[in-house]
Amino acid sequence: MGLSPEKVAAAAPGLVGHYASARVSLEKSGLRGVRAAVYLVLDRSGSMRPFYRSGAVQRFAEQVLALSAHLDDDGRVPVVFFSTEVDGVAELALDDHRGRIDALHAGLGHMGRTNYHLAMKAVIRHHQLSGGDAPALVVFQTDGGPTARGAARELLCLAAELPLYWQFVGFGDPADQEFAFLHRLDELPVPAARPVDNAGFFPAGRDPGSHSDAELYDRLLDGFPAWLAAARAAGVLTG
Repeated sequence: MGLSPEKVAAAAPGLVGHYASARVSLEKSGLRGVRAAVYLVLDRSGSMRPFYRSGAVQRFAEQVLALSAHLDDDGRVPVVFFSTEVDGVAELALDDHRGRIDALHAGLGHMGRTNYHLAMKAVIRHHQLSGGDAPALVVFQTDGGPTARGAARELLCLAAELPLYWQFVGFGDPADQEFAFLHRLDELPVPAARPVDNAGFFPAGRDPGSHSDAELYDRLLDGFPAWLAAARAAGVLTG
């Protein structure tokens, strides 16, 4: 499954290194040949400005795109930008990725607060409209806890019945209390709160680009194999 190295090199020569590193992490995780949709959710709250300015968000999006080339074969990743509302929904493609996130971000206007649940609803809707049968890895980047915490918690628990795994990635100081909510979300009990553990949290730190590709991909994929097994056992995934 996925795209061949030759196709990736032809469409996106700048992503070949990321693509090769992702392959190693997938093999280590026992995910070689697994097919899954990949979504990218990007925080546009006001405190995210430095990460867009530095190019950290653009680079992170390219790393996710390279990973998706192994898991899916369309060379595209749906991207949901959010702050107070869903600011925009677009695609990142192998043949149109350079500067794409920065350009989209610049055209989306005001940066507001942080509402996870609206972005989550947008992902769920997109996945359901696209067929909704295949598993999906949702890479959800944020630099803080949500404004509406109860809504985010409730939606994550409801979404545990869907074939979606939410890998949250925190940009910022790992010790910041803003991330306490994500730690709690990651630890919601099974089966008391949700039928399967459908979320993970990776604090990427104040300089997300300092992580090697190998470390980033290992962390992004950390909980995905266990979720695939649990979701099949619980009937969430039938394929």
